[in-house]
Amino acid sequence: MPPAYVKPYVKRQKNDSTDAEAICEAVTRPNMRFVPTKTVEQQSCLMLHRARHLFIRQQTAVINSIRAYLAEFGIVASVGRRGVEQLLEVVADTADHRLPEVARVLLLSAVSCAR
Repeated sequence: MPPAYVKPYVKRQKNDSTDAEAICEAVTRPNMRFVPTKTVEQQSCLMLHRARHLFIRQQTAVINSIRAYLAEFGIVASVGRRGVEQLLEVVADTADHRLPEVARVLLLSAVSCAR
């Protein structure tokens, strides 16, 4: 049952016993609607979507960090997939001396985390 349906039945300060009393009062109302319980398949599908969203956010954060770190050395590229690929080519190229070796090692470890 959504908390918004129970809120009108809370009589005084919020604590466990008054919450339980309000829930009992709300349940006894004939026009109260309930949310059906999700099946295991529905719950696992929701978990898949949340995990995918989390991974995309983490990947975006790593890519933005790589862009920022390289920008500190004056290495910038266009926005988008092609720009990121150009930056990763700079990181992978050991002959490119614009990037110190310590920074290159750290960025390579960040890249391996993003993939």
